[in-house]
Amino acid sequence: MKKATPETEILDTLTLEDLCRFCQADEAWVIELVDEGVLEPMGATVRRWRFEGVSIARAKRARRLNRDLGINTAGIAMVLDLLDEREAMIRRLSRYEGV
Repeated sequence: MKKATPETEILDTLTLEDLCRFCQADEAWVIELVDEGVLEPMGATVRRWRFEGVSIARAKRARRLNRDLGINTAGIAMVLDLLDEREAMIRRLSRYEGV
């Protein structure tokens, strides 16, 4: 990832290497997250993968679940899916409460 300067555009995608650096994780672990569906890269091959910026937050959340609770990648996928579902339900509920 290039360093942003006033003359450059803000990058909207990250390479696998960049994502690993931001999450302090190795490539093998990030590849496992992709295999489990936790992260969804763009690109046909591992070397061409690009991750959207929101992948940083999701990968960091996954890293905390693994580090702090010892959850494996399959468990991380399930936990993050449940958390996403919970957040979606809360958003829907808040729309109904506002009516």
